[in-house]
Amino acid sequence: MEQIVKVKNKKGVRVIPGFGLFMGVTIAMLSCLVLIPLASVFVCASELDFRKFIDIVASPQIVSGYVVSFSCAFVAALVNAVSGLALAWVLVRYDFPGKKLMDGLIELPFALPTAVAGISLTYLYSDQGWIGSVFARVGIKIAYTRIGIIIAMIFVGIPFVVRTVQPVLEKLDRQYEEAAIILGAGRGYTFFRVVLPELFPALLAGFGLAFARGIGEYGSVVFIAGNIPYQTQIAPLLIMTKLEQYKYADATAIALMLLVISFLLMLFINSVQLHMQKFSKD
Repeated sequence: MEQIVKVKNKKGVRVIPGFGLFMGVTIAMLSCLVLIPLASVFVCASELDFRKFIDIVASPQIVSGYVVSFSCAFVAALVNAVSGLALAWVLVRYDFPGKKLMDGLIELPFALPTAVAGISLTYLYSDQGWIGSVFARVGIKIAYTRIGIIIAMIFVGIPFVVRTVQPVLEKLDRQYEEAAIILGAGRGYTFFRVVLPELFPALLAGFGLAFARGIGEYGSVVFIAGNIPYQTQIAPLLIMTKLEQYKYADATAIALMLLVISFLLMLFINSVQLHMQKFSKD
């Protein structure tokens, strides 16, 4: 006879036996990989008095690094939101030769080492590179400018938007679009008033992930940035510079400010996302 196993869900039926064990393992892994490392940043920064901490994080060079990192990451995330939505739309709504290959190439920035990406982008967009030389002829410099930093951040952030929007778009019921068209709505009106509101929470989540990745990106940016003080120095580079100088407390203070600002921005984005989801349900 087959043994009947009773399972319960969150209302009282267990789905997987050993919930306590799995919960303990989850909390232990979360603590070791996330909570304890983040807590160590606060502990190390606490060695500095408040005045010293402010002098470090408010110095002109450090503030300039924050401005470069956040502004370039924001612009790159905006570009990724638009282009990622377009890529996801093409991959879901159309069939064409090479579709599987294109779908696989989307994840290339995940697998490619960031240093390799940085060297490749620098080679392509330098004044002697294949692409950079074309722009150099008309007086546009890409490598060793903020434009190059944005391009590198776009490269590493585009998969987050595509992979966030794509499954939502696949599950989107097309009957709403057909009904809007039957009622006389144009394609633009249908997209912006019917389709986009359904995709916006996922699109905002992808924007937040791409934005966060751009803020913390180092390997693919450091080569093409050129590391010019007050112009192209990013915050992660300043942290590495302090570590190389054995100024661990200074590096931790910079990292703490980067962590706090990033957390507040992500909290704001998630709050907007939850509000939009609640609004769409109502």
